[in-house]
Amino acid sequence: MPAVVLVGAQWGDEGKGKATDLLGGDVDYVVRYQGGNNAGHTVVIGDQKYALHLLPTGVLSPDVVPVIGNGVVVDPGVLLSEIDGLAERGISCERLLISAGAHLIMPQHKAIDKVSERFLGKAKIGTTGRGIGPAYGDKIYRMGIRVQDLLDPGILGKKIEAAVGEKNQVLTKIYNRRGLDPAKVLEEYLGYAERLRPHIADTSLVLSRALDQGKVVLLEGGQGTLLDIDHGTYPFVTSSSPTSGGACAGSGIPPTRLTRIIGILKAYTTRVGSGPFPTELLDEQGEWLRQTGGEYGVTTGRDRRCGWFDAVIARYATRINGVTDFFLTKLDVLSGLERIPVCVGYDVDGTRHDEIPMTQTEFHHATPVYEELPGWQEDITSAKTFEDLPPNAQAYVRALEEMSGAPISAIGVGPGRTQTIQIRPLI
Repeated sequence: MPAVVLVGAQWGDEGKGKATDLLGGDVDYVVRYQGGNNAGHTVVIGDQKYALHLLPTGVLSPDVVPVIGNGVVVDPGVLLSEIDGLAERGISCERLLISAGAHLIMPQHKAIDKVSERFLGKAKIGTTGRGIGPAYGDKIYRMGIRVQDLLDPGILGKKIEAAVGEKNQVLTKIYNRRGLDPAKVLEEYLGYAERLRPHIADTSLVLSRALDQGKVVLLEGGQGTLLDIDHGTYPFVTSSSPTSGGACAGSGIPPTRLTRIIGILKAYTTRVGSGPFPTELLDEQGEWLRQTGGEYGVTTGRDRRCGWFDAVIARYATRINGVTDFFLTKLDVLSGLERIPVCVGYDVDGTRHDEIPMTQTEFHHATPVYEELPGWQEDITSAKTFEDLPPNAQAYVRALEEMSGAPISAIGVGPGRTQTIQIRPLI
């Protein structure tokens, strides 16, 4: 049975939560496979809005088993706060499984993250300051502390003493900051251990057996393709792999079991944080998109940078991820425009590029080459079928589909759970 991957095809914030929620009734497991609480998914159910940061969106579907995979870095305090917040709203997380191999975000990671970003000044990357990068750094440096270590107080204490001691050298001697007390960190994390113990599992084994039993597994990434540590706009990227390849490494599901790669595209483009953004609008049109689309970060509350649709990065996402289907979100935001520009290529110092330039320097110098498509004035938020859309909206979707290189199989026409047009099945 299928293992389906859901990936952001731009710089994140494309609406993956809405897509996951749409598919929730057809899947048995939803797996978050990378990132930490630097990501955010918003789901609107009826008149209720849910903002999720670490928990997979499938937690909102009562028959789905939500899984935090080994590729995620977990801040246990944030996770428990999120669990408690949902419990207050009548949503249980008792089915949640957390990979024993996932790494923990520790107090020293957050301390280093904040102070190092301030030290960079104008060269800052735009981190959320939540310790994500330093946690992944310790993972690669083989100094990480994993979820399974919570089950062994002796091992946990030794690892905390070594890790905090090393980071205290950096905090005190390089940044002139106060060090952390390993004993207090251990006490805090032993408290987390008691509550998280029932959820810790060998999730790779659980998912393998589920697929053998004919269950449907949905793998959900945070952020987006252009924020991938290897394939994004480095160094203005996240510290993990949100692309489809990262889904395998971050869940323990092999590539041979993936059957569908669904890319999430916004009908225009946004990004949060620093870094190149060829179609960014720094005028009243950009502000109009921000206000009309409600473009503010789920996790940080920061204004999202807004621009027109970029077909170059959409094609890139198709190629890097092997996208089989696109889910186009927020088409309704563009209603009321007379003409809608779409970036079909870049001009780099007089040379036309139809693909993302190879070097960071070239990409920073890229200016968009636009084609204008006719807009529509009608309100499309109540559309139920593709044929319900105005002709120009249909033409816009078909043009984006052709430029992106994969079929658009679903369209979001509003934030609500029912405001989705499904052109063809996604599972």
